[in-house]
Amino acid sequence: MKIRGAKKVHYDSGPNMTPLVDVVMVILIFLMLAGSFAGAEHFLVSNVPFSKQGAGGGTPPPGGIPEDEPVVITVEQNATRDGFIARAEKITASDGKALEKGLTTLREQLRGAGKPPEKIQIVISPGRNVKYRHLVEVYQAALAAEFTKVAFAPAR
Repeated sequence: MKIRGAKKVHYDSGPNMTPLVDVVMVILIFLMLAGSFAGAEHFLVSNVPFSKQGAGGGTPPPGGIPEDEPVVITVEQNATRDGFIARAEKITASDGKALEKGLTTLREQLRGAGKPPEKIQIVISPGRNVKYRHLVEVYQAALAAEFTKVAFAPAR
């Protein structure tokens, strides 16, 4: 004698929810981790001074804009394309030693005018086709002339 009643009872419990719960848990963990990394970006400190140019609606704090304009060294290729010509204020040089000598003279002139070398900013502005080795030579000349704030501008 077989019991048929046990097989007839079937509960329809709906779809299996276990995979859905697993996927939601993985997404939740991913979002929690991503949120913890993104939170630190709001508090990064920058020492880049405010600029008088560009877009921005706020007024900068006092002392935020440097009073002195930086000394810009423009670097171009020479006519034979195997060297460079660097120009900064009244200095024109085609090699690192001459540029270093001119920048040292400029540093002493600015020091005599009351500007300490720590406050002077040098910006190297390369031309579009200047080779990297020439930029490195100009950079090393600026460092050898004891300038501490040396920056690069985008290629023109």
